[in-house]
Amino acid sequence: MCNFSSYSSERLEIAGVPVSRLAKEFGGTPLYVYDADMIARRCAQLTENFQVVRYAQKACSNIALLKFVRARGLVVDAVSAAEIKRALTAGYQPQEIAYTCDIFDEDALELVLGDANGCVVNVGSIDMIRQFGERLGAQARGRELTIRINPGFGHGHSRKTNTGGDLSKHGIWFEQLSECLGEANRYGMTITGLHMHIGSGSDFAHLAQVCDAMERIALKAGSEIRTISCGGGLPVPYRGGEEYVNLARYSALWAGVVERLEKAFGHDVDFEIEPGRYVVAESGYLISQIRAIKKQGDNRFYLVDAGFAHLVRPMAYGSYHPISIAYNPEVEGEVSGTRQVVVGGPLCESGDVFTQEEGGFVVTRELPAARVGDYLVLEVAGAYGASMASNYNSKYYAPEVLVENGAPRLIRKKQSFESLIANEIF
Repeated sequence: MCNFSSYSSERLEIAGVPVSRLAKEFGGTPLYVYDADMIARRCAQLTENFQVVRYAQKACSNIALLKFVRARGLVVDAVSAAEIKRALTAGYQPQEIAYTCDIFDEDALELVLGDANGCVVNVGSIDMIRQFGERLGAQARGRELTIRINPGFGHGHSRKTNTGGDLSKHGIWFEQLSECLGEANRYGMTITGLHMHIGSGSDFAHLAQVCDAMERIALKAGSEIRTISCGGGLPVPYRGGEEYVNLARYSALWAGVVERLEKAFGHDVDFEIEPGRYVVAESGYLISQIRAIKKQGDNRFYLVDAGFAHLVRPMAYGSYHPISIAYNPEVEGEVSGTRQVVVGGPLCESGDVFTQEEGGFVVTRELPAARVGDYLVLEVAGAYGASMASNYNSKYYAPEVLVENGAPRLIRKKQSFESLIANEIF
C-alpha cells in the first residue's frame, strides 16, 4: 500500500468499467458502485496485522458486502437488532457477532437471548447489565459479558464523531468499572472483555492513547479479562496527499499491551480491532448526473441528481469527498479547462451542498468544465454513504452495484414507489 493517497478530478471508469456504462446498465443515477478488489485488499492488510478483525457493519451493511468480508476472514459487529439479523442472513454464526450498544431495546434483548444466543454482548451502560441479568434470571450464572469503556477522552474527524470524553453518550465511564464488576457479579455473570472506541477517523497519536488506557483499566478489572478490543476509528485519506495509517506500527503497540497483560494474568489474551470505514470507504463511488449548471452572483453551481438523502456526510459533518467528472459520450459539445464550482443536490434544503465545511460554510471546488448530462462522481463514499441514506423529499434509495473481477452486479435494487409507501396506511 502506498503511503499517500492520490485522486484525479477526471474519471473514465470504476474498477475497469466505464462510468457511463454503469449508469446506463443499472437504471441511471444516483448509483452506488463498490470496487470489490479494494475491499479485498483492505481485508488482507488488516488480517495480516491483527489477530481478530471485526467489521463494523454500520459503515456499509449491504448483505452482499457482509458475505464478501466474511469470506475473507472478518467477523462482525452489530449495533442494532436488524444489524444482527443482517449478519445472520449473511451466514455469520452467533458466536461471530458482537452486539455493541449503550441500551437494550426490546428487539435486541429478545434476539441476543433467542436466535442470536451466543453472540458477544458488549454493553455500554450499567443498566444493560441489570436488564440482561434480570431477563436471564437463573440462567445468568456463568454468562459472559464484555463492556465498552469510555476512557475519559476521545477524538474524531468531526466533533460529531468523537465517541469519548464526558460529552459523549458512549460507553461506561472508566471510574465506574468497579460498579460494573459488582453488578455483573450480583447476577452471577462475568465480565471477560473490554472494548474502547474513542471516535471515527482518529489520528495515530490519539489511537495510541487508547493502548495506555486499556492496559491500565484491564489490570484494574483483573484476570477474568480474556479479550480486549481497541474499537475502530482507523483514518482513511479523503484528500490527496493525506497519509495512510501505519498498520504494522499500530499492531506492534497493541502486541506490547497484550504481552504485558498475558504476563500479569497468566493466560492468553485475545485482541480485536473493529474497523468499518477502513474496510469499505475507498471502495465506494456515488455516481450522479449534472442536471443543471447555473450562476448565482459570482458562483457557478453544478446541480446533480444526488443529494444528502444519498450521501449525508458533507451536510452532517462538513466532510470532504474527492469529486471527479466523468464525461458522457452521448452529450454533444466540447469543454476544456477547469471551473471553481459549488456542487449542490436536488433536495429542497439549503444544506444540500456537497462542497461545504463543518458548520455549513459553502465553499467552491476546482473541477473540470462540464456539461449538463455529464456525470459527477463523489468518491471515497463507501463508508456511511448508503448506510446513512434517507427518503427525505421522498427520494428513492439508490441502487448498489459491486464490481468483482471486472464484472458489475446489482446488490441492491433501486427503491420503487411501492416500496417507499409500503408501510403507510391510507
